[in-house]
Amino acid sequence: MAWKPIESMHPNGVRVLDALRAAGVSADIVETLEGSPTAATAAAQLDIEVGQVCNSLLFNADGGPLLILASGGHKVDLDRVAKDAGFESIHRPDADFVREHTGQPIGGVAPLGHPARLRTIVDTHLSTWEVVWAAGGHPHYVFPTSFDELLRITGGEPLDVGVR
Repeated sequence: MAWKPIESMHPNGVRVLDALRAAGVSADIVETLEGSPTAATAAAQLDIEVGQVCNSLLFNADGGPLLILASGGHKVDLDRVAKDAGFESIHRPDADFVREHTGQPIGGVAPLGHPARLRTIVDTHLSTWEVVWAAGGHPHYVFPTSFDELLRITGGEPLDVGVR
């Protein structure tokens, strides 16, 4: 694996780690040696399948934030998610919207550790694996988790979000 323990953590990582501990999660955040701009890059660095990468994708859903935790092996079907989750429309926001609602940069958005709890949808495809890896609040930070744990720590709703 191309990662290492973190010696001096960025404040976003500290917030995520604090949120993990508050949720009763003992997993540690680790630092990848390179950034992971795609799920395929992250999977290669972690020596896992691309579907085990949990992409934290923040969307603007009817003017408010919606966090979708999607398998790296899925392209999110926004029309289907909007219909199934009760939204008129869902679209990709700009970086300012993401940072305003998560406190984290695009490419490092974690499933938790945000200024306020976000409505969260967890892709049911993530249940395929015993362990999945999610971002830790910084583009180089990740932590191991599971589908069930993601549901628990985020209060998320399970939904198949992939394009069929």
